[in-house]
Amino acid sequence: MKLTATGVRWKVGRRTILDGIDLSVAEGQLVGLIGPNGSGKSSLLRLLAGLRRPSAGVIELDGRSLQSLPRRAVARRIAFVEQAAVTDQNPLVRDVLDLGRTPHRQAWSMVSDTDRAVIDRVARDTDIESMLLSHYGSLSGGERQRVQIARGFVQEPELLILDEPTNHLDIKYQLSLLELVAENVRRTGTAAIMAVHDLNLAAMYCDRIVVLAGGRVVEEGIPRETITAATIAGVFGVDADVTVDDGLWVRLRRG
Repeated sequence: MKLTATGVRWKVGRRTILDGIDLSVAEGQLVGLIGPNGSGKSSLLRLLAGLRRPSAGVIELDGRSLQSLPRRAVARRIAFVEQAAVTDQNPLVRDVLDLGRTPHRQAWSMVSDTDRAVIDRVARDTDIESMLLSHYGSLSGGERQRVQIARGFVQEPELLILDEPTNHLDIKYQLSLLELVAENVRRTGTAAIMAVHDLNLAAMYCDRIVVLAGGRVVEEGIPRETITAATIAGVFGVDADVTVDDGLWVRLRRG
């Protein structure tokens, strides 16, 4: 599996949100997307998921235009988990997870033993077993986020796209869920791309970093080459000390 964006531009009216985006995500990679608010991270992820059509340029999945593929075929291969999923319904958590199996079933077919086994396994891995019979609307923001990430895992995609997956989560679940994403990429050879605000988490878990600013890619590479004091100052407008030893650690300075 390889997803590529070439010369991608996206406009809303006369406003250009993304311009000249070139990037790729290949199997076995966990790619982190960082940048300030308004840099275009969420817009880019929705384009990569096939939920929006570029104004110019092309996004290809294994050499075929994403827009030319049937939506069900894309959904079998790409799962998108957005920041805050909103629904007018109030389903059980198990029913939310079951939605992740929809691309793998024929229309109107019943939930299979395989579907149930996948849901149960993912619920255990993401520590939401106790929520399965709870109504989604009764959950906290952090609990809903964990359920939506679990739904992405249940879909068993080749590419998992996550928009701020640690949003609303306490530090325990930030670490455990990012570890699950990274372990899934390592174990299955699939891929993931995620927007991350926390630069230390991005450095800990991502193989490659893509830095967005003003709707353009301004840096791309391994964490120690992209998450630097100079980049943080230039892109985020803050001073930081960046330490590189066995890992990478960012400490922001007070202004």
